[in-house]
Amino acid sequence: MSYACYLDGVEFPVPSKLTVKVKNKNKTLVLLNEGEINFLRTPGLTEIVVPFDFPMLTGSRSPDYYLGVLEKLKTEKRHTQFILVRRSPNGRALFDTNIQVSCEDYNVTEDGKNGLDVSVDVSLKQWRDYGTKTVTVQESPAPAQDTSAPSQPQTVAVEKERDTSTAPQAKTYTVKKGDTLWAIAKKYYGAGAQYSKIYEANTDKISNPNLIYVGQVLTIP
Repeated sequence: MSYACYLDGVEFPVPSKLTVKVKNKNKTLVLLNEGEINFLRTPGLTEIVVPFDFPMLTGSRSPDYYLGVLEKLKTEKRHTQFILVRRSPNGRALFDTNIQVSCEDYNVTEDGKNGLDVSVDVSLKQWRDYGTKTVTVQESPAPAQDTSAPSQPQTVAVEKERDTSTAPQAKTYTVKKGDTLWAIAKKYYGAGAQYSKIYEANTDKISNPNLIYVGQVLTIP
């Protein structure tokens, strides 16, 4: 089996292992005379720990190059794509880890046992797109002459939601062998990085965006 690892579009040395923590935010409550119940909530952000070994003399790039990529991600305060590709000996694509992440922390270790090589543990956290709503506050005009009349209170105008009866119907897609959310998003949106739209629309079916199964019927927003 062969592997390839990419972070921010740069091919990194393949790590010896990968630790993925799929978090949840469920809360257990205790009800009188009913015992415990599990209150289900939206899944938390997936966390990934990647241990890299950067060779000083035998690699195509120096450790400073890779450390510069990591530092740039932190200082520029932006998210990026982490991809770990797995292929069988005959070249067939296997399960991939493909997720938008932010670079949280990284620890650099220099050990005499490793010679000149540099070991770096990188902590990544899943990134989800989000947005905010805008509320417009409107002030009623003051009375022209009659100052004895009470002033009108401020009002808040909230945009009315669109009539759902006229909303376009969402498409659906049935997962086939070899599919990934990245590939499905590229098919429908022209960009694999838009896969989070599909994930957010199907959290009732997908607990981990890296794990989808043949036969699942996904909503394509």
